[in-house]
Amino acid sequence: MTGYAFSPYCGAPPSPATWLARWNLDPILIAILLACLVAYFASVQTERWRKAAFAGGWALGALAVISPLCPLSVSLFSARIFQHMWLASVVAPLIALGLPPTLAGRLGRRPVLAAATFAVTLWFWQAPAAYAATFQSDGVYWAMHLTAFAAAVWLWSGLLDGSRDALGPFALATLLTTGQMGLLGALITFAGRPLYAPHFATTYAWGLTPLADQQLGGVVMWVPAGVLMAGGFAWAFLQTLRRAEARQIERMA
Repeated sequence: MTGYAFSPYCGAPPSPATWLARWNLDPILIAILLACLVAYFASVQTERWRKAAFAGGWALGALAVISPLCPLSVSLFSARIFQHMWLASVVAPLIALGLPPTLAGRLGRRPVLAAATFAVTLWFWQAPAAYAATFQSDGVYWAMHLTAFAAAVWLWSGLLDGSRDALGPFALATLLTTGQMGLLGALITFAGRPLYAPHFATTYAWGLTPLADQQLGGVVMWVPAGVLMAGGFAWAFLQTLRRAEARQIERMA
């Protein structure tokens, strides 16, 4: 047990009996989320499928930060990792697909830089000291979410860009992302001791030791999230190959 002083954005650690009732109804957050949705549909003129992708990403992203997953992530490291991977692997590609093609094309010009930025943000916020800081300051908590999510959207914009001709940078970005996520997940899973102080006293109510919770979080990053991310990359890579082949045929015609 530990005397770690909690002041996290999502509130005090919930119990298994109460966490499903602990929705985060922060009016400022809800107002910002609604403003983003209204601004998008009022200002973006693009295909319906792109708007549907954005709306789906918005809904799933809002669910990640206002649902009981928010307070659960205070109790369990594994829940926080699931939240991160949900935003990076499910929400971010939908938002990237919803961007206007011109903006997506500009963001997608440097996929390797985007992949490196995503890796830096992921590793930085999983470092024990930076992770603990998100429990002590609302500003740091939202800096974590915003930088990590922005990097993920940038990365997916490059991977899903339909105007790409060169496959080399795309393949390198894909390998860098899947490799670093797998490595980080493995390091967290096989660490010999618990690393994340905010959870030293909060996991026992859930039948987990801090180390077991940490190992579960590492597996969430390493296996399911890695498979989902790799599947998305594979789909995008195939689409890119088809576009490159189509362009080659057009040049030869």
